[in-house]
Amino acid sequence: MKINHKISICFLSAVILLSCSNKSKLPVIKPDVITENTLNDTDDPAIWIHPTDPEKSIVFGTDKETNGAIYAFDLKGKIIEDKTIRNIKRPNNVDLEYGFKLNDSTNTDILVFTEREKQQIRVFSIPDMKALDNGGFPVFEDATKPEYNLPMGVAIYKSPVDSSFYIIVGRKPGPKEGYLYQYKLASENGLLKYTLVRKFGNFSGKKEIEAIAVDAEMGFVYYADEMHCIRKYYAEPSKGSDEISCFGAEYFYRDIEGIAIAKQENGAGYLIVSDQQNGQFNLFDRNTNAFIKAVNLSTLETDGCEVVTVPLNKTFDSGLFVAMNNDKNFYFYNFSKVIK
Repeated sequence: MKINHKISICFLSAVILLSCSNKSKLPVIKPDVITENTLNDTDDPAIWIHPTDPEKSIVFGTDKETNGAIYAFDLKGKIIEDKTIRNIKRPNNVDLEYGFKLNDSTNTDILVFTEREKQQIRVFSIPDMKALDNGGFPVFEDATKPEYNLPMGVAIYKSPVDSSFYIIVGRKPGPKEGYLYQYKLASENGLLKYTLVRKFGNFSGKKEIEAIAVDAEMGFVYYADEMHCIRKYYAEPSKGSDEISCFGAEYFYRDIEGIAIAKQENGAGYLIVSDQQNGQFNLFDRNTNAFIKAVNLSTLETDGCEVVTVPLNKTFDSGLFVAMNNDKNFYFYNFSKVIK
């Protein structure tokens, strides 16, 4: 019998690649819903809770490529085409926040995402999905190297001090200090303006920083220095830019990826962080940042993740955890399954 060695080698390589992308030996927790597939390459989700009917809540997810999009999914994982934003030049990360003041009589929820190939951030209203940014806001305009102005990570911080909105943006490569830029977003007569208020955040230089998450109630911003640690800073600019901690490295196989903050009553909760090449997620205490446990959610190489901890429907009666899956889709889990 003649053996086709090329086919055998390719098959073996595929098996090795698959096994390396999900090494977790923990019990498998299956998703409750798997979304319809995107066109290119999923990356990062955000969850919008409908103000009057939680069953109509929307999960937004980036699809990163030159012909990329911000997909909108219902809670059954079906694409909502009229809420999907297409023709975006490589969107990376996405975040949202509630109650942005457009003028004296109008507030709106906003969706913010990075558009890497145009070196800018975008701002849209939710749920009508109208652009509020006149085509986009450029970022990292004073970058000292061309490769330093490629935005990737993004998070919104709504200050509990004065209700100001801030957009915190990261990039692919960057300097060892001042890696993140924090912009204040405001509206004058319905026109948005943004102002750079600080540069902060250390970078190991080992790989890149993409995942950024803000715990506005506690006043902290976390970001993943991918092969180094989870870094923690104050989110309020007036509190300074000294690093609070750099933790968690010993619990990750290699890349530290998506960060979701699960907020519970009386300040309790979790940081849920993707251990990408290990095929699992690490849970840390929201208050102490102490490691609690790891869980295997059956995803293949998760980048971004997000969570809400309020009931949405019968399937997600304890909240919703969303994880990007490396197969052009997102996995949805009832939150109680993640922490049980």
